[in-house]
Amino acid sequence: MSTFGGLNTAYTGLVAARQGLNVVGQNIANANTDGYTRQRVSTSALGATASTGVFSQGARVGEGVAMVGIERLASTQLDSRVRATAATAGYTAVRANAFASVEDSLNEPGENGISAKLDEFWAGWQTVSNGTDTAAPAALLLGTAGELVTQISEGYRAVSTEWTSVRTDLNNMVSELNGAATQVAALNVQIRQSLATGGTANELLDQRNSLTTTIAALTGATVTEQADGTVNVLVGGNALVSGETAHQLDVTGARVMQDNVSVQLEWRGSARTPVSIDGGEIAGALSLLGPASQDTLATGGALAEAADAYNSFAEDLAKKVNDIYETGFTQAHNDGQVFFAVASGAPTAQALSIVPKASADMAVRASRDSGAYDSTIADAIAQLGAGFAPDGNVIVSPSTVWSDFVTKTGVLTQSELQSAALASSTSSGAANQQLANSSVDLDEENVNLLMFQHAYQGAARMMTAVDEMLDTLINRTGLVGR
Repeated sequence: MSTFGGLNTAYTGLVAARQGLNVVGQNIANANTDGYTRQRVSTSALGATASTGVFSQGARVGEGVAMVGIERLASTQLDSRVRATAATAGYTAVRANAFASVEDSLNEPGENGISAKLDEFWAGWQTVSNGTDTAAPAALLLGTAGELVTQISEGYRAVSTEWTSVRTDLNNMVSELNGAATQVAALNVQIRQSLATGGTANELLDQRNSLTTTIAALTGATVTEQADGTVNVLVGGNALVSGETAHQLDVTGARVMQDNVSVQLEWRGSARTPVSIDGGEIAGALSLLGPASQDTLATGGALAEAADAYNSFAEDLAKKVNDIYETGFTQAHNDGQVFFAVASGAPTAQALSIVPKASADMAVRASRDSGAYDSTIADAIAQLGAGFAPDGNVIVSPSTVWSDFVTKTGVLTQSELQSAALASSTSSGAANQQLANSSVDLDEENVNLLMFQHAYQGAARMMTAVDEMLDTLINRTGLVGR
């Protein structure tokens, strides 16, 4: 190598060390930036030039160092695992939150729950049966019955409100999904152009990775990398993002729970093809928003099923009480009366009302000729709470129907909460592994900073030494002996 070749070797060392310092500075500056992946300078040694000529011989030293590129220290495997676990966590979290909200609205067990009010309702009938000639027990019963009807209506309304809330959240999630897909397509274009011109796109890759993780959490999407640096994002096996093209989704179907039709996603366009969602928050929301199943072996939307349970309970309560009450007579000797009225055009749980307004309107006598102390009808209704029909046969009490619904809701809620906790733990573990691999370690960066600093100083000192050698060679050669 010539003397001038040594100067070039020192220069390449200066360039590599300077780039190393720049990358370390970038890492330190973004140590707290969410989604940033640490970077490293990739270098390789430059070999000696080929020997040519008759007098070229002997060992030849290399010509310095070349900066190959700036590597992004990410793991494709860990990124894929984060997306997969985020999808599961998103699905279970949406369902767990909805079930927890429904369970909270039940107020069970407790004095504000329907179970406690049912007990008071049956006890009120028993009190009436023990004192049918007084107005106070009947008035107390009518007040309790009114509170029970109100609680049933409010419970149904709480489920309906939760359905509306989830439906609104679904619209927002789809809007977020469409926005993320559009951004990924735009980043695909920028990344492809940057890589094609020999540049780096590490920061753009970080942004795209964060967006694809969001899309996966929403839909359970899978991501496939292409040779040109772009990615395709697949939802249900179909492309949401393909290169520079992003497809859009729309929510269709019921806007209120009472519409009793399916809520679904469709590809935007003339075909309006339904979208199959494999997982994620959107799939969790859709599983909650379906209509109630008409088949006892099938599973409908969880919230509609809960609302349907309120309607079934209200219908069962009204029917069993009215079947007995209709056989009774009022003080005016009227029979065929009903205690619960069910208005048309509304869900049963919200259509219940109390027909009698005062003790004189109560049809609690077994016959027109029975005396004031006849307790047959009131006692028979009171026995419904214990599960006995007027003929003494055992039946399913409305209290049991309600208790079964509360138990089922509690079991489903706990199951969803446990699943959500497990999925969240798994997702957090995957995210922590990803961070351990890709996040900035300030101790490591400080060591690299010192290493590149000393390398830069060494290369600069070498350049100074070569410069001094050249000065001697050029300015002092031939001066000896003058």
